[in-house]
Amino acid sequence: MELLKNTNINFMAAKNVGFTISSICFVLSLFMIFSGLNLGIDFRGGTMIGLNFSEEVEIQEVRAAMQSILIEGQEFDLSTEEIKHFGNNTDVMIKINTRDDAPKNFAQEIVNHLYQTMNEKVPEDKNNFILSVEMVGPKVGSELSGKALWSIISALGLILFYISIRFEFKFAIGAILALVHDVVITLGIFSFTGYEITLGTVAAFLTIVGYSLNDTIVILDRIRENMKSSGTVLFESTINKSINQSLSRTLITSLTTLLVIIVLIYAGGEIIRPFAFTMLVGVIIGTYSSIYIASGLLASIYKSS
Repeated sequence: MELLKNTNINFMAAKNVGFTISSICFVLSLFMIFSGLNLGIDFRGGTMIGLNFSEEVEIQEVRAAMQSILIEGQEFDLSTEEIKHFGNNTDVMIKINTRDDAPKNFAQEIVNHLYQTMNEKVPEDKNNFILSVEMVGPKVGSELSGKALWSIISALGLILFYISIRFEFKFAIGAILALVHDVVITLGIFSFTGYEITLGTVAAFLTIVGYSLNDTIVILDRIRENMKSSGTVLFESTINKSINQSLSRTLITSLTTLLVIIVLIYAGGEIIRPFAFTMLVGVIIGTYSSIYIASGLLASIYKSS
């Protein structure tokens, strides 16, 4: 099946425009990243409590109930912690940052307090009130942050080594810079939206790296084959021909993937939405970078060498 046949688009004519747009987006993304990422409980440490009320509840009601919680003689004001609905308006997620003064059974005492304070809107069976209770210490969170960063750096390093062997180092430079471009800009957009960075979103970023690389390698392999068959050095016309030959496959793959991701965003629920949103942005940027960053940089490298 071919979505487009016999196209003859001059992609490389707009490569400088692509470089300019990407450079601006890259710098803005770095600014957003250094301004501060919204790290989830997985990385900063803390307590996450999922509760199921018997009827719809307003977030402000929960905040009011958490304004004064007495635990083992200490009074805690947790009304400023992150509280939001997930799934529907009867389910509430409470995320509490790590506290040095937190007593034992801190999470359970919070649940007990809410169950007693909001007794008109809670299930009769207390077990049905608690959906989940997760706790991550700050040391574990720091360790997970380091491992997440190392996993992405390791993936990029291994990809550089692989492409250098399969193709040549000039090809690898364009591919790696395109992947860095994809990850940084996606992370910048992710930071701008305020979504939390969790282990699930790290998995999404690694998936983006693999997806974008697969798309890039298809185009690079076509470029190499066209170089061999023509018996000439790499020219922009060769790259344009290679991208046009791969265009139908690229669009079909991207569109089918996007359809699944869009379904996940709208029907997957609050928990899966950050992962799906990361994939949505990453697939779009990855498709663009395979053409205008990886291939465009390759053309510039060969032209200057």
